[in-house]
Amino acid sequence: MGAYLTRRILLMALTLFGMSVLIFVMLRLVPGDIADILVDSAGIVDADEKARIVKELGLDRPIFDQYLQWVGGLFRGDLGFAYVSERPAMEEIAPRIPVSAKLAALALIYSVVLGVPLGVISAVRQNTGLDYFLRVMSLSGLSLPSFWLALLILMASVQWFGVIPIYNNEPRSLIDELLLLSVPAAAVGFRSSALIMRLTRSSMLEVLRQDYIRTARSKGASQTSVNYQHALRNALLPVVTIIGIEAAFLIGGLIVTETVFNIPGVARFLVEAIQWRDYPIVQNLVMLIAFIVVMVNFLVDMAYMVLDPRIKYAD
Repeated sequence: MGAYLTRRILLMALTLFGMSVLIFVMLRLVPGDIADILVDSAGIVDADEKARIVKELGLDRPIFDQYLQWVGGLFRGDLGFAYVSERPAMEEIAPRIPVSAKLAALALIYSVVLGVPLGVISAVRQNTGLDYFLRVMSLSGLSLPSFWLALLILMASVQWFGVIPIYNNEPRSLIDELLLLSVPAAAVGFRSSALIMRLTRSSMLEVLRQDYIRTARSKGASQTSVNYQHALRNALLPVVTIIGIEAAFLIGGLIVTETVFNIPGVARFLVEAIQWRDYPIVQNLVMLIAFIVVMVNFLVDMAYMVLDPRIKYAD
């Protein structure tokens, strides 16, 4: 077990190093930079003035030096300064992380609580009217773009309730904030719940055909015990995998949702930083997303041992 963890940690470190290089290089391959944008927006035509801005931002230094400065700052907890606001990048990013984290957590809870039970019901009631209805709903969830569903929710709220569920003012309490985020979380989590439901159904159908399930039934086990104690636990391994992947990449679905619902989160801030070529903000946010993806995959691997005792990560 110790050797396996050591290998995984080294692999994670190597993956994050490769991601840092890729993020840094690809960002600088995009045409234009923050200096061009600042000069154009200010109407500056003096080449000396532009050169002064480039020097102040450190963009005249070799790329390798800029990369070492950025990575060194990550280890020291110094994320640099945002080019646009001229404030420390940490001060710009830190207040937005809890907002996106709450939204992503609500969306994930919504998708799991809705997707897993409905997948089990669909498998147990295979080829019934309820099964066909749930399968149509899951296909609808996979087909509807999150931004279009979010706009439909906004229009329906205005039409039926006369309110717009967007993030206008700072919520007065955690309960108010969670209630406000529940609507966009449902818009994001609907697609994930549909994917989880379909995979749960397929995995359950495969497990329910196994010999040990027939043996449990022949011994007089109740249908509830067979479905949830014998079948569901063994069917959860692929489901846990897809839940981990959805949790890691949920931030991609938040970009449009945070924009539509005016939520001051990380994803919306990332889009604004990309438009301004604000390198410190973009680099750090994308690196944060990469770190989350790597960590979630590691935690999913560890969860396999808990769900299936047959899996052993031996030295």
